[in-house]
Amino acid sequence: MLVVTRYRVADDDADFAAAAARALEALVARPGCTGAHLGRNVDDPSLWTLTTTWARVGDYRRALSAYEVKLHAVPVMYRAIDEPTAFEDLLVWTPGGGLVAAPSDRDGADGPGGPVGTAGHGPDPGTLGR
Repeated sequence: MLVVTRYRVADDDADFAAAAARALEALVARPGCTGAHLGRNVDDPSLWTLTTTWARVGDYRRALSAYEVKLHAVPVMYRAIDEPTAFEDLLVWTPGGGLVAAPSDRDGADGPGGPVGTAGHGPDPGTLGR
């Protein structure tokens, strides 16, 4: 699961980066967190993102109720641009695992086009990136 929160930060808000770093630290300490990034847009320095990845949706939801997350991450998240933030992984590539497709957790349906490599459904893994 991927969680992407975007922020519009004023140039004079020197405290945002430190607060976001504390939020990231609180989130990565929770069980099920598999990665995190704090980034700033290279073309528009007022646009920031805090991105985390989670093993399962439940891990993320449980993390939000942890004391340290409520103390450090939730106040930062309240500043996020109001838009959907949680996305399920449907197709993932990693150096160690290659390309892996997963069915959607929504209504038991497959993701767009179905699993990778299934005849007539989704892209052939050998054609991705070409």
